Amino acid sequence: REYMMEKLLVIDGNSIINRAFYGIPPLTNGEGLHTNAIYGFLNIMFKIVEEEKPDYISVAFDVKAPTFRHKMYAEYKGTRKGMPEELREQVPVLKEVLHAMGIKTYEKAGLEADDILGTLAKAGEAKGMKVAVISGDRDLLQLATEDIMVRIPKTKAGGTEVENYNTQDVIDKMGVRPDQITELKGLMGDSSDNIPGLPGVGEKRAVAILQAFDTIENAYAHVDEVKPNSAKLAMEEHIELARLSKVLATINTKADIDFSFEDMKLTNLFTKEAYLLFKRLEFKNMLQRFDEEAANTTVASDVSHRLVKNEEEAKALCKEASHRLKTDNSTLGISLVKSENILAVTFAIDNNESITLLANDTLSEATIKELVLSLVEAAGQVAFADLKAFLKVIPLEYDKKILDVSIAAYLLNPIRDSYDYDDIAGETLGKVLISRKEKLGKLSYAKALEEKEEDFLYVAGSAAVVAYDTCEELLRRLKETGMLDVYMNIEMPLVYVLDSMEKYGIKAREDELSEFSKRLSVRIKELEGSIYSQAGEEFNINSPKQMGVILFEKMGLKGGKKTKTGYSTAADVLEKLAPEYPVVADILEYRQLTKLKSTYADALPGFIAADGRIHSSFNQTITATGRISSTEPNLQNIPVRMALGREIRKVFVPEDGYIFIDADYSQIELRVLAHMSGDEALIGAYKRAADIHALTASQVFHVPLEEVTSTMRSNAKAVNFGIVYGISSFGLSQDLSITRKEAQAYMESYFETYPSIKGLLDSLVNDAKEKGYSVTTFGRRRPIPEIKSSNFMQRSFGERVAMNAPIQGTAADIIKIAMIEVDRELKKRKMQSKLILQVHDELLIETKIEEKEEVFSILKEKMMGACDMAVPLEISVSEGNSWYEAK
Repeated sequence: REYMMEKLLVIDGNSIINRAFYGIPPLTNGEGLHTNAIYGFLNIMFKIVEEEKPDYISVAFDVKAPTFRHKMYAEYKGTRKGMPEELREQVPVLKEVLHAMGIKTYEKAGLEADDILGTLAKAGEAKGMKVAVISGDRDLLQLATEDIMVRIPKTKAGGTEVENYNTQDVIDKMGVRPDQITELKGLMGDSSDNIPGLPGVGEKRAVAILQAFDTIENAYAHVDEVKPNSAKLAMEEHIELARLSKVLATINTKADIDFSFEDMKLTNLFTKEAYLLFKRLEFKNMLQRFDEEAANTTVASDVSHRLVKNEEEAKALCKEASHRLKTDNSTLGISLVKSENILAVTFAIDNNESITLLANDTLSEATIKELVLSLVEAAGQVAFADLKAFLKVIPLEYDKKILDVSIAAYLLNPIRDSYDYDDIAGETLGKVLISRKEKLGKLSYAKALEEKEEDFLYVAGSAAVVAYDTCEELLRRLKETGMLDVYMNIEMPLVYVLDSMEKYGIKAREDELSEFSKRLSVRIKELEGSIYSQAGEEFNINSPKQMGVILFEKMGLKGGKKTKTGYSTAADVLEKLAPEYPVVADILEYRQLTKLKSTYADALPGFIAADGRIHSSFNQTITATGRISSTEPNLQNIPVRMALGREIRKVFVPEDGYIFIDADYSQIELRVLAHMSGDEALIGAYKRAADIHALTASQVFHVPLEEVTSTMRSNAKAVNFGIVYGISSFGLSQDLSITRKEAQAYMESYFETYPSIKGLLDSLVNDAKEKGYSVTTFGRRRPIPEIKSSNFMQRSFGERVAMNAPIQGTAADIIKIAMIEVDRELKKRKMQSKLILQVHDELLIETKIEEKEEVFSILKEKMMGACDMAVPLEISVSEGNSWYEAK
């Protein structure tokens, strides 16, 4: 019988979107719309739909200002905290998404969502259906029967689990029958709904009363038998309150609402209308749920994508395009695919057509390069989808008419996770395009060209057309936001510098990496033995759960933090214990060395190219603050705190006849802080070339400079750098292992010493709250949506970002300027020395020995003169026959 029964799924819209909002960090799309609650709601809904496979589905919502089911209800439920604005704006969008998916929604003034849910659930049951009710509201447990299952999503260990309740489940979990849930609420109340209960009667006592007397009225009829005496007195004095609370908790299962099961019939959720909305909301990983037909029919495009494979046709088309470009002084859009044995260059001179030149037997790579260079020369402006990728194949001299739209899009919104052609088209022009992943899936470009030529051309062509189509608008927005100068004079010249660094690479000795790996293995084995010996048994050191049990239960270490999944063995927890417990120090070293071995010693040989050098990728569009990042491999994150970690730099060496010269900015972020704050004490200290940390210690701890201890200086250093990162007194107390009160006293003393810094940090936070973004000295913006969040943790994070981003971003701009100037000067003088690596505030030059003094001079001039500030920019310069020696 059950197998044949139809299924109805009804969802509490307000409850689930509210749960999703607080369970998922803030997300925004390109329009600035908050989307985290919608995203979370859909994830829960899809999970339930896949499990239930319902025949009918609907979602119920509260209306904005309901008249409550009982005249006194407003006095209680009406006092609940209002919905945060970031959540409120998502509710109508969610309804739009549900309607686009063909899901019927219900709401009516005078009814709450649970009244609608109760009415639909009971109607479905009466019609012989199996019903699933989805809500976080336990009031709905009163609906549970053999055919109505109440399903309550919960977050456990970072994931979503669903608790299921039929009649017996309610009895087992709550101790009462579903029909007694209203009686239970009458006795104990419900703080989440502001429903009052009997004074002093909690859940345990209320359950006991109902198990003894079944109902409130029967308990009142035998009030002299109610135990304990405090509950008896509460019932005698407040019976009307219990009766009212029961009414407040009772769901109306016969609400006056028009509904039709036919309207709730579940059809195809993944419609073309829904696809468009998912694209707009930027729910990329959900787009794979749509079939190809839905995706393709949504993109009404009259752009043609043409493939050219013979020389004669290519020359004719490029000649005509060059003439148009030169005559109109117009824009050229370019994208390039270089993969395996493929070279395809695509160009667009309008937004109607793309032309892809594909290298093959009848059209050589050399001819393509020559033709493309003639197009670039003829154009008034050239917009690339990815300029650095192009430069790897077809080198170009720096020219201000050459632009990269992905970098422009990044500057305008640096908190996105990607800047592909579909992202840029959506955010800049409001156009919906099918992404590379949607078109090609996991196919390589070579496979796609072979099996799905039309889709390959769509991807390559769309990138070129989008570059052409968005270029002017992106430049307009950059000018409007005051970031055109950052774009034209920092980011675009930097592309060429990074390209040069990537092409040249850094030499690495594979044999030394192998030896280093062996040394690490020996030390790791020693540490394993030591840890097992101290623990008294062997266990999986890489298992946090096993380690927690060993340390905090078997060995009885103090300071363990118990979480839902076991004891925390995070680095910050163990670092506090390490000085007192040798086993913990060994575990920390073990972790560092195993990571060093797997991430660097064993992995780096795989990155050494045929020329004996590692060619890392340097990325401009990853970090929100403007810092450059390094990947494949990440050479910026080599552990340097431990001696053995630093030693890995010994494998990086210059070519014969060269040395490494390393130049590192001294305390650049603190100097930026001094400049931005205008604090005379800090500026004066830097002008006197004082030891900033010792001086700060002297003033914060009120001792003469000559009496400052190393511990005092270390603590003052933590305060100095902590201030830059917007550290709280709690964070500082954790870092220094002191009380929060002591940390607060340190910070107060610090701000007394440098009074203008407090004013700067407060103004940075206030400006960000007003504008929604922070700004560096050079005008680079960093959006901070979290700063207006109703969630305290998110808002606090936003405030820390507001303090730090202008400082870190300004420092990032300075190092970029220095890189550009150093590289430019080396090339201008036609020197053989090359800039090969940047690690945050550090530049590494592979220097021809005969050019050493000249390189020293260039580094000092260009790095220290990168910008004018109220304090001098200082660098430390060293040399060596390896990166280790030079550092």
